[in-house]
Amino acid sequence: MELRQLQHFVAVAEDRHFTRAAERLMVSQSGLSASIRSLERELRAPLFVRTTRRVTLTEAGRALLVEAERILAQVRSAHEAVAAVQGVLRGTLALGTEQCIAGVHVARLLAAFRRRHPDVEIRLRQTGSGALAEEVAAGRLDLAFAYRTEPDTDQLRSVSLAGEPMTVLCHPGHRLASATAVLAPNDLAGEVFVDFHPDWGPRRTTEAAFAAAGVRRAVALEVNDVHSLLDLVEENLGIAVVPRHFRHKRPSLAALPLKGMGETEYETIALLPPERATSPAARALVALLATADPVSPPAGAQAR
Repeated sequence: MELRQLQHFVAVAEDRHFTRAAERLMVSQSGLSASIRSLERELRAPLFVRTTRRVTLTEAGRALLVEAERILAQVRSAHEAVAAVQGVLRGTLALGTEQCIAGVHVARLLAAFRRRHPDVEIRLRQTGSGALAEEVAAGRLDLAFAYRTEPDTDQLRSVSLAGEPMTVLCHPGHRLASATAVLAPNDLAGEVFVDFHPDWGPRRTTEAAFAAAGVRRAVALEVNDVHSLLDLVEENLGIAVVPRHFRHKRPSLAALPLKGMGETEYETIALLPPERATSPAARALVALLATADPVSPPAGAQAR
């Protein structure tokens, strides 16, 4: 098995199309097909189901994809580590993040990183915390800024960025806006909720807190960006339970503290692969996070 074959396999798996993958790899389609057939013969298993319209992975192909991505990520890290020893940081920094993550200003951090390491190509992907954890573990991302969804594992380690309580946002004319007592989950029973996709950190935090309090809630309006959520709340179409720092994005909304959440807290982290698999670019970004630079998280991040 050659690295070139794994690169060909991953490209076809990503594009779900031999012609597009061949164009991206700048090889002939016949050469790409021959490479995949050779790999299938060696593994004694079909890796793709081919039709006239699309290509899909077989069960064996899905199993190989996880390992192939990890192997290629390690090879890339090895090349970049040698370059770093020679005094030049280059290669690619593949970063993932949720929107409006607490504890780090992502754009400012990346601008500072680029000034220090102009030879590193930066790639950014924005999605939910669950998907980000999977992509870091698989080697598709060098690191990610996300919500803590589970303890560290042998495939993932974390650096704490910030922790904060959750807050209720509602329209100033909503009945809750004039509440004099501190709200608890029971006070929100029966309300119409605006929330994010279930993979997002704030949604997961809220669901866990309400489940712990024994309060059922239904999300009627589901969005995938912060400003759409705030727009819906501002039009009095529902209320939202969000990390406290979101209140500064729309001062016109009423922001109410929420108690009775037990030990539930919105904690944001930097997710990284194991130390041995962390790329030099990711190490440099984490080092930048830990400096006194304005992009650093408050109170200094500590690895867990």
